[in-house]
Amino acid sequence: MIRLLLVDDHPIVLEGLRSIFESSDDCQVIGELTGSVDLHTQILVRAAELDVVLLDARMPDFDPIATVRALTAMHPPLKILILSSYDSPEYVHGLINAGAQGYILKDEPRETLLSAVRIVAAGDMYISPRAARVYVQRQRRYNDARDRLIELTDREREVLRLVGAGYDNEQIGNELTISYDTVKNHLRNIYAKLGVTNRYQAIVFAFRSGLISLE
Repeated sequence: MIRLLLVDDHPIVLEGLRSIFESSDDCQVIGELTGSVDLHTQILVRAAELDVVLLDARMPDFDPIATVRALTAMHPPLKILILSSYDSPEYVHGLINAGAQGYILKDEPRETLLSAVRIVAAGDMYISPRAARVYVQRQRRYNDARDRLIELTDREREVLRLVGAGYDNEQIGNELTISYDTVKNHLRNIYAKLGVTNRYQAIVFAFRSGLISLE
């Protein structure tokens, strides 16, 4: 029997989910949570009696990535299946990288949801096909960006990192103890190697490649 905890801030959604799982012969709803305050602590209290947490990723005053990361670090056996209406690649990527074992969209059919829970409970990964497509597309862009990043010299990477951090050319020169003209030359080389034409595109590349992070 798969033991489930349902987490969503909408009671009507919880009611529908509970009905789905109660109609199956291999799932048991152990409990439900509706609030996002100190959520990971509330879940950890019950972790020993759970197999899967079905977690709504969009609740008020809630950081799903931090919560997933904390739960997987404190209780590794616990499987977390994200329930969301968002399929943006950055969103999927962030939650999977944080340790979620699955990501399913809210508009999936009943049988798909049950299958996802069974797959995750068995220790495998599950991502809704639509979310998987955007996730793969994001990974392809990331890999392409990383390949181009390899072409940069160490100094050019330093310059690009500072550009991404919001430094202007004069500040970059002061930080690296190089002249203003040298900074401009580095930027021209960076633009050529990355296939971009301006500072904004270079900043986007720096984030996409993982050279700099929002965290």
